[in-house]
Amino acid sequence: MKKFLGALIVALGLVAAPPANAGTGVKERWVDSRTFDLTWHSANVGENVSARVLLPRTWKRNTQRTWPVVYAFQGGRDDYTSWTRETDIEKLAARYDVMVVMPSGGENGSYVDWWNDGKGGTPRWETFHTVELPKLMARYHAGTRRATLGVSSGGQGAVAYAARHPGMYKYAASFSGSTHLTMDGMQVFLTSVNLLGSGLDAFRIFGMPGRDDANWRAHDPYVKAANLRGTGLYISSGTTGMNGPYTPPGVVWRLTQLSEILIGQMNRSFVDRLHTLNIPVTSHIYGDGWHAWPEWTHELHTAWPLIMRALGASR
Repeated sequence: MKKFLGALIVALGLVAAPPANAGTGVKERWVDSRTFDLTWHSANVGENVSARVLLPRTWKRNTQRTWPVVYAFQGGRDDYTSWTRETDIEKLAARYDVMVVMPSGGENGSYVDWWNDGKGGTPRWETFHTVELPKLMARYHAGTRRATLGVSSGGQGAVAYAARHPGMYKYAASFSGSTHLTMDGMQVFLTSVNLLGSGLDAFRIFGMPGRDDANWRAHDPYVKAANLRGTGLYISSGTTGMNGPYTPPGVVWRLTQLSEILIGQMNRSFVDRLHTLNIPVTSHIYGDGWHAWPEWTHELHTAWPLIMRALGASR
């Protein structure tokens, strides 16, 4: 395992109470009649952030009504436009009376309030996503019937947030997310991806493996799995990283796709944990397939009706 992790890492190349205000200097930019982008400065993150919002056909600015909302999280090296750029989430959303909010997640922000050697401080991504963002979206009539979904590290965030904030989300879906952070070898893998892939001081995120294991466990969906009872769950990933049925023809396979092997191991372990706890889960741990959008788009189409049902979203 250690030799494999080392080879994969090389191939990748790769606390005071936080402010909970709903953002300052919020700017709207309308993309079309049902889509707009918000940009503002977040004191929790310590920089400007954005969110793309899809509105249902029945939405009105001046109303007392609220709508169910899906929070869709980006992967680690992408941005808030990724869902509309890479998938047909607009078409899926348009079939239901539901809002979709796609916020910034930072470059390998990791969906956590960063440890920063135990000192806290920015960026506080978890506080941003679970406190600041919902407060802001309430101004646009986002209600308390919430679901969350994400790809890659966004999938990790979707399930971790649901586990760390029981009852906040009716449903959580993860597509190739890391769902067992403290599984043997995974702390080294995840830390090294952030360190080599993005040039981050990766120990600022969760802390030093070994020394700061308590903080890692506090954010590990596997460890917090019991808190997911009553939340609908969809968990999917590949297990080989090899070309699969949704791999576009002619694309060049990269060694970095082997990361899906480790992600598959985490998800198998996590699903087994849920079964042990008798917590219902819909899982699709498939074999061949990349850590990439074609696979995730297919999973989105499968999970979407389940999410809508959990939210009670009408058509």
